[in-house]
Amino acid sequence: MKITRSLRACIAALTLAFTPVLAVAPATAEPLPTIVLVHGAFADTTSWNGVAATLRDHGYQVVVPDNPLRGPAYDAAAIQRTLDTIAGPVVLVGHSYGGFVITNVHDPKVQALVYIAAFAPVQGETGLLELNPISFPGSQLLPPALQVRVVDDPNGLAGKNIDGYIAPAYFNSVFCQDVSPEVAADMIAHQHSLAVSANVEPSGAPSWSATPSWYLVSADDRIIPPASQRFMANRMGAHTSEIDACHASLVSRPNEVAAVVEAAAGR
Repeated sequence: MKITRSLRACIAALTLAFTPVLAVAPATAEPLPTIVLVHGAFADTTSWNGVAATLRDHGYQVVVPDNPLRGPAYDAAAIQRTLDTIAGPVVLVGHSYGGFVITNVHDPKVQALVYIAAFAPVQGETGLLELNPISFPGSQLLPPALQVRVVDDPNGLAGKNIDGYIAPAYFNSVFCQDVSPEVAADMIAHQHSLAVSANVEPSGAPSWSATPSWYLVSADDRIIPPASQRFMANRMGAHTSEIDACHASLVSRPNEVAAVVEAAAGR
């Protein structure tokens, strides 16, 4: 009987000794994916500043490459060069025309695609078809708000190209009506024009056909009509949500946009 009690006491002591060690043993966590944010037309990398700051605060590595805005194939190749520098899984995010670009990126590291008020074409489709005013009326991306100019472009004919841009007088009311004039002025200062030819270049095979996708519709969008966004999101079979925001929701509502990106990342 004394031996039995001693054994029991010994076992109890060992259990107590090892319990704290077992309790604090860390679980093996999956590494967070790198978030790659692709800007659209009439903007540059600074349009993602608010979203990128939130994601970085939440522990993500965030990369914001420059989108040349020359055409889907050319721009997708530029984004691919950025992806080539990243090891591990990626969540690829596109805003506006940036959605056209990420649709044409095919990289096995990309575990999810996120479209923020963005084009999401099928193969052979052009940007102009997704702005079809008969099927999807309401876009204000028309003259006089939309203007064109000749720009220097080493990839264009004789080193020149014809680009479209939003006239400063209309930028706040058409592109980002729910930001202050001061914020709009900063966005105008960072506006990058889009090659007109990019709107008529057919898309390649869509990456979203084999990659889980998320779509955030801007319900007050004056660039891509919300009905067009819903149509594209439904066609993709994307995880879809809506926000009462302008086309530039990434600027006016960065926390909500970041939340959709985190959902795609598995959080």
